[in-house]
Amino acid sequence: MIYYVSCQSEKGGWGTKERPFKTIGEAAVVAQAGDEVVVAPGVYREYVNPVRGGTDDAHRIIYRSQEPLGAVITGAEVIKNWTLVEGNVWEARIPNALFGAYNPYTTVIAGDWYYSQEPVHTGEVYLNGKSMYEAFSLEAVKNPQKRESSWDPQGTLYQWYTWQDNGYTVICANFQGADPNKENVEINVRRNCFYPDKTGVGYITLSGFKVTQAATTWAPPTAYQEGMVGPHWSKGWVIENCEISHSKCCGISLGKYLQPNNENKWTTKFLKDGTQTERDAICQAQREGWTKENIGSHVIRGCNIHDCGQTGIVGHLGGVFSVIEDNHIHHINNKQDLAGAEIGGIKMHAAIDVTICRNHIHHCTRGLWLDWQAQGTRVSGNLFHDNVPPVGTKIADGLALGEDIFIEVSHGPTLVDNNFLLSPCACRLSTQGIALVHNFIAGSFTWVGMGTDNGGTKFPTPRYTPYHVPHRTEVAGFMTILHGDARFYNNIFVQAKVREDLKGYVQSRNLDAFSFYNFICGTKPYDGYPDPKTYFGQFNAQSTSDFGSKDLFYDHLPVYTGGNVYFNGAQPCDTEENFASDTEHEITWELDLENDHYVFKTNVYDFMPEIHAPLVNTELLGEAFEPEQKFEAPDGSPILFDTDYLGEKRPLQPMPGPFSKERNIQEL
Repeated sequence: MIYYVSCQSEKGGWGTKERPFKTIGEAAVVAQAGDEVVVAPGVYREYVNPVRGGTDDAHRIIYRSQEPLGAVITGAEVIKNWTLVEGNVWEARIPNALFGAYNPYTTVIAGDWYYSQEPVHTGEVYLNGKSMYEAFSLEAVKNPQKRESSWDPQGTLYQWYTWQDNGYTVICANFQGADPNKENVEINVRRNCFYPDKTGVGYITLSGFKVTQAATTWAPPTAYQEGMVGPHWSKGWVIENCEISHSKCCGISLGKYLQPNNENKWTTKFLKDGTQTERDAICQAQREGWTKENIGSHVIRGCNIHDCGQTGIVGHLGGVFSVIEDNHIHHINNKQDLAGAEIGGIKMHAAIDVTICRNHIHHCTRGLWLDWQAQGTRVSGNLFHDNVPPVGTKIADGLALGEDIFIEVSHGPTLVDNNFLLSPCACRLSTQGIALVHNFIAGSFTWVGMGTDNGGTKFPTPRYTPYHVPHRTEVAGFMTILHGDARFYNNIFVQAKVREDLKGYVQSRNLDAFSFYNFICGTKPYDGYPDPKTYFGQFNAQSTSDFGSKDLFYDHLPVYTGGNVYFNGAQPCDTEENFASDTEHEITWELDLENDHYVFKTNVYDFMPEIHAPLVNTELLGEAFEPEQKFEAPDGSPILFDTDYLGEKRPLQPMPGPFSKERNIQEL
């Protein structure tokens, strides 16, 4: 059955084409498996709480905007009762009854791995669709100062402050000369926009909507992870062709359900470290039905996700077996008023058999962060760039430099192939069990061999993380990170000029520049790691007996290489095999925005050296060491890397990099 919704409808509609429902929520109450809800263009200021879902892929409930992006679901309300205080400063008094049980202007963001010291609220004030900056005193609103850590310092002069007064939320805001009663000024009121309040509401499609302005809360892996949009611990959602923007914290959540006995336990009860409570959360979820049959297998495709405070997409455990494809994810955490260890364009824990492909991820504090259990995860055919704060921006404490991809304390196999990694820091690799194949890499690898313990100074504090039965959620074991077990085949490394402000950041903090923030492009940070023959040749009955060295079992794992080429001073590691290095020519590349499309221009193919690059497949890559799982497709079938970034076939003698043939100019 098809139900119709129009915000222009008279109250009392029946959901027919002639008498549509006025709200999407009315349709959500009656829709059954196999039904479709068609929503006419307009602004729907409501929280849509799907009461039920579909039963399987063939009998899902579909919510569809009649016109692409024509139907807008917003968590905000327009405020027009502003009175002038002085100069550019105005005041509005909003009765608390508007907010119900959840007031974003009394709810302070907090939780595990949240670092900001200022009492930031989940509320926002928007001037003509752009969020303003929360101040922490009335004086700061009257005399605003630029915030150097924002990616838009001039925009930080638009500030607001809030307090409570006799049942009213009072907001005082500096609109920098604009009249808020004539402009479009909104405040976010609702916590979510399209999100079931109970778990297990699966097989829903959300197609073609614009969803914006929700007062979401901080979403660490050891807490209930909510988003402006999301399936809330269920199976089989499709979120497609939507614009998702201006969530205070997270846009889309594929994350964890509420575990009342383990909700921000680290920062509320203080006794167990966050790493331990995360292990507890995983094991509890296992006992409570976290399986391939019940959870995950979602699709997020064709969406424009931007201007969210914490993440564009977040997930822990709930995103397993999902596909994230053909999305445009950009300008995440650019305000940098939120600080913590859960920030990025995409931030996923336990991305088991998740495929992240053909996305364009840029201008985020961090592009993609795969944390724990990136087992069977494939990152393929994506364009990453500008995922480091721009020149002139102060690097905020607790946010580090950012990078295109961060893979942390995972045992793999994690596959990164056919991508463009163009930010100054390409990958942060505090992990093992990885393979980088046929990428164009202009940035450096950071934190190699580092960042896998909990920072204790008196006792060892290694982080033991789980690995799983291949292509399942069941835990197979736990182990600390030995580092290595890394494969680099057929990549193009081009050393870019290192930004002086990034070098200054490292120097000002007295960090070991090579170990932490290495700026040398290439596999050079893996100097000293054994090659496979050396590593595996150490193990025999005598060397591993009780009289042998236990250190063998805790040494760095091997590094596998072949077919890589290095330009502009990019450097291979000291055990690199079958590589080529051009030290004679200057290689240039640029990414230009032309007619709303990015065009990649380079002269690298004018100077490509001859090299016998291998045709890479699952057999060549072998098994990730700890889970003993091959670099293979989610269904267990082998992968042959014979298709390039553009979907074209590679010859049997492939060329390094993401293209199958020379392309000095190419729209990406």
